[in-house]
Amino acid sequence: MKKFVMAAVGGTVAGVVATTQFAGPLVAEESVRSSSVYEQLDLFGDIFERIRIQYVEEVDEAELIEAAIDGMLTSLDPHSSYLSPEDAAQMRVQTRGEFGGLGIEVTQEEGFVKVVSPIDGTPADEAGIEAGDFITHVDGESVLGLTLDSAVDLMRGPVGSEIVITVVREGEAEPFDVSIIRDTIKLTAVRARTVGDSVVLRVTTFNDQTTPNLIAGFEEQVEEAGGMDKVNGIVLDLRNNPGGLLTQAIQVADSFLEKGEIVSTRGRLPEDGERFNAEEGDLAGGKPIVVLINGGSASASEIVAGALQDHRRAIVVGTKSFGKGSVQTVMPLRGDGAMRLTTARYYTPSGRSIQALGVSPDIVVEQPRRQPPTEEEEDNGRRTRSEADLRGSLNNDSLSEDEARQIEEDRAKAEAAAELREEDYQLAYAIDILKGLSALGPTE
Repeated sequence: MKKFVMAAVGGTVAGVVATTQFAGPLVAEESVRSSSVYEQLDLFGDIFERIRIQYVEEVDEAELIEAAIDGMLTSLDPHSSYLSPEDAAQMRVQTRGEFGGLGIEVTQEEGFVKVVSPIDGTPADEAGIEAGDFITHVDGESVLGLTLDSAVDLMRGPVGSEIVITVVREGEAEPFDVSIIRDTIKLTAVRARTVGDSVVLRVTTFNDQTTPNLIAGFEEQVEEAGGMDKVNGIVLDLRNNPGGLLTQAIQVADSFLEKGEIVSTRGRLPEDGERFNAEEGDLAGGKPIVVLINGGSASASEIVAGALQDHRRAIVVGTKSFGKGSVQTVMPLRGDGAMRLTTARYYTPSGRSIQALGVSPDIVVEQPRRQPPTEEEEDNGRRTRSEADLRGSLNNDSLSEDEARQIEEDRAKAEAAAELREEDYQLAYAIDILKGLSALGPTE
């Protein structure tokens, strides 16, 4: 006991000595650092005053300070920025699901504006803008060297007005111009439909409407199908979904998980980390799920796909996702402005960070680019005559009316599936997976 006490005392003394020896340099170092910061702030003040007094034209002091603040934030990473009172108000409107614009989610890469994804049914989507496109000019004005917010400001304008953006696209030899008419963007967070025996839930964004829309849409499709027994599974389509609210991503993943971690976040300090777990209850009742992703699936989409993949609750199909694995916190500032600051990274249940890597699908399926049909394909696509078309041909008397009707229904389903493969190969692939799992029957 005495040895233990002595050892403890010896440790304490050693600690005191060490503190005494290093406190001087540490305090001095901190003092130097603080002095350097104050000198830099004085330098900023000097520059600001010289600009205000000596610049060739009169400047707006408030705009000058806002530009300095925004420059400080955007130097950190592509997702941190200053939001003016107008931008902050616009952001609050967007999370409610309706706003004016082109309908694209963008980021910045190598000085250019990069399209994360177009939003379904918006002017940008209808004009053919694709995930991965680079926007180099807006109405002939280069965006190179502009901050992301400044470039976005160039793309804003009155509803009904025209904008011409210059696009560089992988696989295209030359840049090309795209004309778009600005419109009011009304986001439908979730579109639900039934294809064959599968319920397809197309989630376009994660805003306040997403989870309620998802649940209502799924339940409506199940009711129209005649109950869960008539449904073979779910396709959760997250392609070109740029993300949104973290809370909604957690709720969507929780809708299909009975238990376990959904996502965790880790900031600079260990105590700032959070972990979010699923609560009991599976909306799909254990039915198989296929999640569709592509290069336009980002942030909240990747949280959902990663959680369902790690828990082996879903098969992830498509191409690698965007790779935005950071969390931004919007902090209100005086004067009704706000600051969007990257405060944490998020991790999937297995501990994966998706930052810059993305979610890798279990089955890689590329979406072929649609090409105009050749004359030969058009000729082959024309309906060919069969025995049944010949005048006076014999009837098939071996089938009952019900059997003949069933054959016609099966043929119609097969033709619809073939059309879907031409229209959306990735979705058709996902539905084929659910058909295969359904044919195998439930596993114990």
